[in-house]
Amino acid sequence: MRTIRDATRELLRNLGLTTVFGNPGTTEIAFLTEWPDDFTYVLGLQESAVVAMADGYAQATRKPVLVNLHSAGGVGHSLGHVFTAFRDRAPLIVLAGQQTRSLLPDEPFLGAVEAANFPKPYVKWSIEPARAQDVPAAIAHAYYVATQAPQGPVFVSVPVDDWDAEATMPLPTGTRTPGFAPDPEALRELADALDSAGNPALVVGASVDADGAVPDVVDLAEKLGAGVWAAPMSSRCSFPEDHELFLGFLQPERKAVAEALREHDVVVVLGAPAFTYHVYRGEPGEPLPPLYLVSDDEQILARAGTGTGIRSTPKLAIRALIERVTAKTRETKPRPEKPARPAETTPISPDFAYATVAELLPDNAIVVEETPSHRNCLHDHLPITSTDTGFLTVASGTLGYGLPAAVGAALGRPDRKVVAVLGDGSSMYCVQALWTAARENAPVTFVVLDNAQYAAVRILGETAGGTKVPGTDLGGIDFAQLAQSMGVPARTVEQGADLRDALANALAENGPRLVHVKVDPNPQTLY
Repeated sequence: MRTIRDATRELLRNLGLTTVFGNPGTTEIAFLTEWPDDFTYVLGLQESAVVAMADGYAQATRKPVLVNLHSAGGVGHSLGHVFTAFRDRAPLIVLAGQQTRSLLPDEPFLGAVEAANFPKPYVKWSIEPARAQDVPAAIAHAYYVATQAPQGPVFVSVPVDDWDAEATMPLPTGTRTPGFAPDPEALRELADALDSAGNPALVVGASVDADGAVPDVVDLAEKLGAGVWAAPMSSRCSFPEDHELFLGFLQPERKAVAEALREHDVVVVLGAPAFTYHVYRGEPGEPLPPLYLVSDDEQILARAGTGTGIRSTPKLAIRALIERVTAKTRETKPRPEKPARPAETTPISPDFAYATVAELLPDNAIVVEETPSHRNCLHDHLPITSTDTGFLTVASGTLGYGLPAAVGAALGRPDRKVVAVLGDGSSMYCVQALWTAARENAPVTFVVLDNAQYAAVRILGETAGGTKVPGTDLGGIDFAQLAQSMGVPARTVEQGADLRDALANALAENGPRLVHVKVDPNPQTLY
């Protein structure tokens, strides 16, 4: 008899979903039993870490990936990073176990009540199939929804007894929906506006790099002679930061954005909201310049309070614009002066730590970052120059993404060194992903900047007028011993003179290494 399990595995092969990130439970045994030799199961020790690893893998490879989670509580553990995957627009097909159908009316142990509703609203689509025979079709539907722009996670809950049922339906067939081009009339209006502009600017967001369109946006900027800003809180690098047209990073605050864009007469926002804000300090004194917002997400376009929306996936819109606009030589705003190299000090400054990483960073490396209180140090001293997934960070603000995401990125792109620069607080949320890094011998170097506190909370609390915020002091965590206990060789550095040698040795190894860097705890201004 051909079972639903047999049919689903054939479907997963057809869809290229043979790498599975998971944490198993009893309601997943029937799916996992007699695991095929041509499938890879990447084990994580907690569901939140599993989802973040899969997110990093999907983003680094630009491919969808299957995540297998335990029912109810296991899915609950994962939801913080399901939210992150939704914000990251990562195409994850989350397949969760469920108790046997005959027990569900009695609300059984490990049963998920209203399983399909549990992860909403942070999945694009969610279902628990009505019949066992519908499981393969539901997974195929989920795959096509997850991979259709705007991409994002989806959820399928499968009762445990469905896998042994007879498969009576033919396997679904179909193809992924490709990107879509902008409306020709809207494109003409935008091209005319750019041709007429005296000082246009582009603002690039994460979707540009996700669509593999960074070389295209470089061509567009150079043809226009337009300066380029990184969108506030962008989770990927969508323009090489050493390019002469790169103007810097917009801050997530209304007045700062308005001031930065004040001199431009036309601004085109590509693959980002207009705009993502984190703090509110009042309204700007003057309006934003005329905006054109190019996005594949109808919700982003609907939320935009100003400007003209054009719906399109980034690469097709950018390439169409390159064909339409007139090449011009414009006098652009000079690039901000590069900060001087930080001094070698003890305690080690975060600026010096980032500058040292930049000096040693291998060519074509992927940088994964989660140091919220040191983001400006990253911008100043570690420019991302790759035009292909050179940088990943958390889009949602949910801590704990960086460490497991780096493991997933390294597994997805073993041809490239992954360097994860992490805060001490954020590292502890999913530190168990170090075990997976060791088990899989992932080519990733973890650099933990330890300031012994949740510094971003302290900084923003003090900026808002607070003088005493509880729950921000950490300290006393020995990350080197913690890493070594899970199989990752590690070293602690407290002296500035020792940092370069420690990082160079870690980067020279093929497998995972961790460098625990104790940095100056004095907080720096964020924005």
